[in-house]
Amino acid sequence: MEYGLIGARLGHSYSKIIHERVCDYSYELHPLPTEEQARAFLEAREFRAINVTIPYKQLVIPYCDEVEPRAAAIGAVNTVVNRGGRLYGYNTDYAGFAYLLQAHGIRLAGANVLILGSGGTHNTVTAVCKDGGAAGILTASRTGRGGTLTYAQAMEHSEVSLIVNTTPAGMYPDNGTCLLDLKCFPRLSAVLDVVYNPFRTELLLRAEELGVPAYCGFEMLVGQAVFAAEKFVEKRMPEGVIAQTHRDLKRDLSNVSLIGMPGSGKSTVGRALARRLGKTYVDLDEIIEQRAGMPIPDIFARQGEDAFRRCEAQVLADVSRENHQVIACGGGVVKVPGNTRALRQNGPVLWVRRPVERLATGGRPLSTGLDALMKMETERTPLYRAASDAAVDNTGRLEDTVAAAVDAFERTFDYR
Repeated sequence: MEYGLIGARLGHSYSKIIHERVCDYSYELHPLPTEEQARAFLEAREFRAINVTIPYKQLVIPYCDEVEPRAAAIGAVNTVVNRGGRLYGYNTDYAGFAYLLQAHGIRLAGANVLILGSGGTHNTVTAVCKDGGAAGILTASRTGRGGTLTYAQAMEHSEVSLIVNTTPAGMYPDNGTCLLDLKCFPRLSAVLDVVYNPFRTELLLRAEELGVPAYCGFEMLVGQAVFAAEKFVEKRMPEGVIAQTHRDLKRDLSNVSLIGMPGSGKSTVGRALARRLGKTYVDLDEIIEQRAGMPIPDIFARQGEDAFRRCEAQVLADVSRENHQVIACGGGVVKVPGNTRALRQNGPVLWVRRPVERLATGGRPLSTGLDALMKMETERTPLYRAASDAAVDNTGRLEDTVAAAVDAFERTFDYR
């Protein structure tokens, strides 16, 4: 292997696509599930340069012949370059996290910071916060050992103004985990999560629900990758490459989820939108029918709506944790609150709207006529509005609706 990434599990990693977008070299993901395998790999030194992720950022240090002072002080190395058989260790996470703060105007001076987790990335974040003039830095961990707080104890510190998660909590494929009740922090001004898959962890989604600015680790990942690539090839990257790469890759990887009334045209719009954006089309109802082994009307007739909603929620949880998709949802998906969070974790949600008198009703269990549809629309409109990032009218030509959906997608992520 020339260039690549080592770590215990790498199924969630975007490092390959970032490095190969930034530089003209092949980049491999090389999972090493055990410490013994990691040690053997490092002893062999059969690579030109690597990145290092959980849980080997500290283990790698003794194998380096030289470690930059900052990485040595932090006690974590995430970039190793092999020069003539000698290994040089760096910490580009520091610069990546500092870039994330700078990109969103987050000031550390005078902040009371709570860092979740006590591993190598915790040390990096602590160093950035100290250098930035934070007034206080608390650390919380699962065990509360080594001078850290437990998560329950951390929630007693109402003075906290900035929270940074450095644990794998909520990371793919274990989406949905959150370690804190954010309502315990009335002075909270921002929440950052170094987890980058999904784009919005449960922690970030809860922050957004409270109106607190929340930022994911994908931007930090792109930043540290660019800084690492500079070490790999020993040259400076062009100005603005981090911001451009972040925008382009997030656009490519993001999902677009379509919600709206039954018969509003979500499936037709979804297929066309997927072709336009080069994404995979997923029809949630089709997957539900495949898993249940029967059409949706039969599920309602035999098992009832509650059973259908449970199946729908499980299918949605599985589908929405993946990326690069256009997901067409059933009309009642917004009736279960957790479904909205699942949809929002990897991209925007668009509300496809059509006048109720123009909704198709054939074969839909709850669409029994105009009166039923009008009542349903009254009940669901507030839910669609709350769940969506933007609305798209589907009242004219398909190509116009798709163009409006693309525009809404672009504006939601500010890709222009």
